[in-house]
Amino acid sequence: MDEKSSLPTQTSLTNSILTRHSTRNFLPRAVPIEHLKESLLIAQHAPSNSNIQPWRAIFLSGSKLDTLKAALLEAAQNGKPQIPPIPEAFRHYRSELGRELFGKSMGIARDDMPGRRAAELRNYYFFGAPLVGIIYMDRSLSHADSLSVGMWLQTLILELTEKGLDTCIEGSVAGYPAVIREELAITDGMDILCGLAVGYGDPESQANQMVSQRDSWDTSIEIRP
Repeated sequence: MDEKSSLPTQTSLTNSILTRHSTRNFLPRAVPIEHLKESLLIAQHAPSNSNIQPWRAIFLSGSKLDTLKAALLEAAQNGKPQIPPIPEAFRHYRSELGRELFGKSMGIARDDMPGRRAAELRNYYFFGAPLVGIIYMDRSLSHADSLSVGMWLQTLILELTEKGLDTCIEGSVAGYPAVIREELAITDGMDILCGLAVGYGDPESQANQMVSQRDSWDTSIEIRP
């Protein structure tokens, strides 16, 4: 019996959790702004440390988004992102994801460095998404508050999923914080956490057929009666 077949009767929420996955190729189809506003209204009810609601975001589309994409692409082509390395004990997850995405799904050979580089640069184009959010938080806050932002973001993407929209959380774009701050007039007192690509996934894209596997919950979680 697989993990999904052993789950309780699926609710709308359960279905959104199980069907959500990272979309890496979007159709050029506009997202109804009302879908975004309704989802943001619900996400505002996410829990937060001392109810300080630390999440901040700017959503862009059209020419303003095109300008941001161009600036990030230029930065990525000319310099390395400011992203902390993944600790050795966790690197196998990234390697496994790369094999699944580049090799099996996209057909890019391991030694095809130009092909891999081109695929990586699509992160900074937000995979063609017509709507993009930049998520940030006051730098004076703590790790507990970043957890609150995460709960808000999860609530938001599940609401968007329920409305038939696809998403991809992008930590890669946070590697160029100076570019984002300059383009969006965000002050230095804010930490750029991630980007969020929103739109309608291309159903014919091979990259969108890949759904990353998850460990069994009991490999990292204990229940102590």
